[in-house]
Amino acid sequence: MTRAFAYVGALAIIAIAGALPAAQSPQSNGPGGDGAVTTPRLANGRPDLSGSWGAGGGEGARELVEYEPGKLAEEFPSRRCGPNQVNCGDYTNQSEDGEFTARLNPNRPIYKPEYWDKVQQLDMWTNKYDPLFFCQPLGLPRAGAPARILQTDKDVVFLYAAGGGGTGNAEYRTIPIDGRKHDPVKSQDVLFWGHSVGRWEGDTLVVDSVAFNDLTWLDKGGYFTSENKRVIERFTRKGDTLVYEVTVEDPDVLAEPWVLTPRALRLNTTRDAGLLPEATPCRDYDHANMVTQIRH
Repeated sequence: MTRAFAYVGALAIIAIAGALPAAQSPQSNGPGGDGAVTTPRLANGRPDLSGSWGAGGGEGARELVEYEPGKLAEEFPSRRCGPNQVNCGDYTNQSEDGEFTARLNPNRPIYKPEYWDKVQQLDMWTNKYDPLFFCQPLGLPRAGAPARILQTDKDVVFLYAAGGGGTGNAEYRTIPIDGRKHDPVKSQDVLFWGHSVGRWEGDTLVVDSVAFNDLTWLDKGGYFTSENKRVIERFTRKGDTLVYEVTVEDPDVLAEPWVLTPRALRLNTTRDAGLLPEATPCRDYDHANMVTQIRH
């Protein structure tokens, strides 16, 4: 699929830019924030979250493999080629089962028993029902942490590379961080990214989002959601490390809130960090041909 390869390339470029400088910098904080770098702050005293962070993207930064000296690429762990497949190589197989490897993650949302069958059905037909194939935003929390943050004392802008996933569209969110509450009128809308407001809890920025539509999944594997989803994101900068935490509440379908495994993103300090190329428009070439349960 053209979109899948474009996605791999886009994330690989960002991951390479985000991974190399942090690894080479002796002052960069580790995931725990060892204090080697002073956390920059705005004039109002709040931590400055601005910058390009890690690889971005809901899939997270994958292993970087050095195929040639100085040339790195990301690999997508997946099912290998079948014995009857022709012209198929590892990590280029178009029946790569990313959905399968996702099941190895022990931290998964827990659904109410009456929805177990639906989750399994969506997972079995993931190549037909996964919203990723519909050229739409991945939404929250599937899009993951933003690839770049722009911050003022009144708002933040989150930029997502290629929409955080194979949609091929660059997405963004503009969020007020002045402590306001959700607007009762705007909160009645249903949106891919929801209605978001931010507030500070000490040095942590808390982004509270409601008013979602039900067209996105929480993650691969058929993890559908309802319009009553609520997503709480927490951003804590410690030197050159940004800790990203997410809690998802959806009382309509989840048996309990889902607390995602925290991610520690390292600051990209290269000269061209954040200068992302224009994303290729998303075109759906394959959906009409999705007639089997071969997962893509």
